[in-house]
Amino acid sequence: MKVYKTSEIKNIALLGSKGSGKTTLAEAMLYECGVIKRRGNVESGNTVSDYFPVEKEYGYSVFSTIFYAEFLGKKLNVIDCPGADDFVGNAITALNVTDTGVILIDAQYGVEVGTQNIFRTTASLKKPVIFALNQLDGEKADYDNVIEQMTEIFGPKVTPIQYPINVGPGFNAMIDVLLMKKYSWGPDGGVPTIEEIPAEEHDRARELHQKLVEAAAENDETLMEKFFDQGHLTEDEMREGIRKGLVDRSIFPVFCVSALKDMGVRRMMEFLGNVVPFVEDMPAPVDTEGEEVKPDSDGPLSLFMFKTTIEPHIGEVSYFKVMSGTLTPGVDLTNVDRGSKERIAQVFCVCGQIKTPVDKLCAGDIGATVKLKDARTGNTLDEKGCEYRFDFIKYPAPKYQRAVRPVTEADAEKLSEILTRMHEEDPTWEVQQSKELKQTILSGQGEFHLRTLKWRVENNDKLPIIFEEPRIPYRETITKAARADYRHKKQSGGAGQFGEVHLIIEPYTEGMPAPDTYKFGNQEFKMNVRDTQEIPLEWGGKLVVCNCIVGGAIDARFIPAIVKGLMDRMEQGPLTGSYARDVRVCIYDGKMHPVDSNEISFRLAGRNAFSEAFRNANPKILEPVYDVDVFVPADVMGDVMSDLQGRRAIIMGMASENGFEKISARVPLKEMSSYSTALSSITGGRSSFTMKFSSYELVPSDVQEKLLKAYAESQSEE
Repeated sequence: MKVYKTSEIKNIALLGSKGSGKTTLAEAMLYECGVIKRRGNVESGNTVSDYFPVEKEYGYSVFSTIFYAEFLGKKLNVIDCPGADDFVGNAITALNVTDTGVILIDAQYGVEVGTQNIFRTTASLKKPVIFALNQLDGEKADYDNVIEQMTEIFGPKVTPIQYPINVGPGFNAMIDVLLMKKYSWGPDGGVPTIEEIPAEEHDRARELHQKLVEAAAENDETLMEKFFDQGHLTEDEMREGIRKGLVDRSIFPVFCVSALKDMGVRRMMEFLGNVVPFVEDMPAPVDTEGEEVKPDSDGPLSLFMFKTTIEPHIGEVSYFKVMSGTLTPGVDLTNVDRGSKERIAQVFCVCGQIKTPVDKLCAGDIGATVKLKDARTGNTLDEKGCEYRFDFIKYPAPKYQRAVRPVTEADAEKLSEILTRMHEEDPTWEVQQSKELKQTILSGQGEFHLRTLKWRVENNDKLPIIFEEPRIPYRETITKAARADYRHKKQSGGAGQFGEVHLIIEPYTEGMPAPDTYKFGNQEFKMNVRDTQEIPLEWGGKLVVCNCIVGGAIDARFIPAIVKGLMDRMEQGPLTGSYARDVRVCIYDGKMHPVDSNEISFRLAGRNAFSEAFRNANPKILEPVYDVDVFVPADVMGDVMSDLQGRRAIIMGMASENGFEKISARVPLKEMSSYSTALSSITGGRSSFTMKFSSYELVPSDVQEKLLKAYAESQSEE
């Protein structure tokens, strides 16, 4: 295989909503480049993409697939990404290591929520975008309506390069307004017939051609001057203007294809080969020190590991982008994230599950290697003397959680190893061993996301597992002041135990004044604060302890033991065993014994006094509440609102955003457990949502009663 220079490499992400036809388009692209001799199809499970067993089982993409095509003397590295919102992590990874996004839109359904989500990601990463209208041969295809919708949502930068002459099952021809030619195909697609534009299409073609020329000229002052002088540009000048416009995101070209029938695919690939930016045309990535790292083949060697998979008959495969330098097999590198050494024994170019050995990869290229010892997704490998480190991929917060455990408890360690490996393959699968909830919590982007993981664990690793509703991390607090005292006394021959603690507790808020006087019934307690200890809690909030002991009633050496007793109860609240927070404790009196007092005595006395006071301080349970933004089509907005209100949501606002309605609400985490599934059901999969932790709020009294009853029953069972 030819060694491609950085100036000959283009990296492209193939994006779009579920069902838009990306895998089918990838097959047509590979066929047009001669990489495959026969196009596979999704139904038969014989495509270059979607080669993992779980993908064949479910019939949709789960992982991104990397392939390359040698075309027009250039190397096109393409990453075909899953379309389902649940697997958005793959698309985010791909966009971070490629330079141009090709977004497919199903001409039958137009711009979907998933399309908008992907477009937002390209905007945040400042990546060029090309749109491809696919399935123009579909029964419901409507080109003009979709272009109008795209212009409304993505703005006037949407610029058709082509338009179809007839849309629907009879689609077989289109006008290319860049080349000003008519393309038509036979029933089986493939090689087009290229002709002059028919007379009846001249006016429309000239109008769109003029708009394209203007859009190209706007991106270059020299071209703009020539356009004003001559009124037209040559084909090469237009290509240069469009390339600059792509880099600046000032033009979004639109192509017409039928991926299934291989119509328009080769023409789009010619545009990818001739017009879209090369690696070196794009802004250089920045390392963790804020320094630009240009893709210089003569620079120090640095690899960014962006993907890891476990593949049949191979084992672990590590995919990387050459950020700088030139990679050859046999080189020794340092993992700057983990401090370990790695030898890159073999270097491959990848086409799905086909790995082709190569002798060299230059800066900007994408490749793979196998059997690395310690490299993980997101790691940087550098040659000696190079200190680059990259950490530029940011994934969305998870939206769906389940507690997971093996059917057989003895398999717990094996499951932990499998889940760690799964996280390496898809970082949006997150695993947490929750000490608080006493569960292993698995988080992901949706129900399908976690269901896919479950299928793989049970079918690939032969380990049966159980998904359960995760417990909610409630918090306990108090709403008024209360007083209690407790004497711990134990005598069983020899040295005994004795400790007595008197304390007052009250709700704590940041910046509240120091305690002065408390009144309970007819009794008044005046505080003389000797010192104050603020303890920030790992789970949020604070415990504030004021030492108000006078006259040496309790020796200062026992105060730390009392604080430990208080923390025992803060870690396991008296109401439901949840963490407690935001409490101020004033230790104001007590008693000691000259012989029997010790640390354990005062720890137990402090713990029990705190428990009694807590129960008398009108305790309340707090629940986590999340800010939720839901993006829905207008026709189902009422149904989505009703569902949210049934989940104890507080609607904070509504707005229209790029053709969709946005509902902002605050929703208790307890009510979000199955929301991704419910939303998909209500809207037919046409919606999406984001959620972010907001605060802890008091639960309603009826909910608190249920929680207290459930906790009491669980304790009696134990």
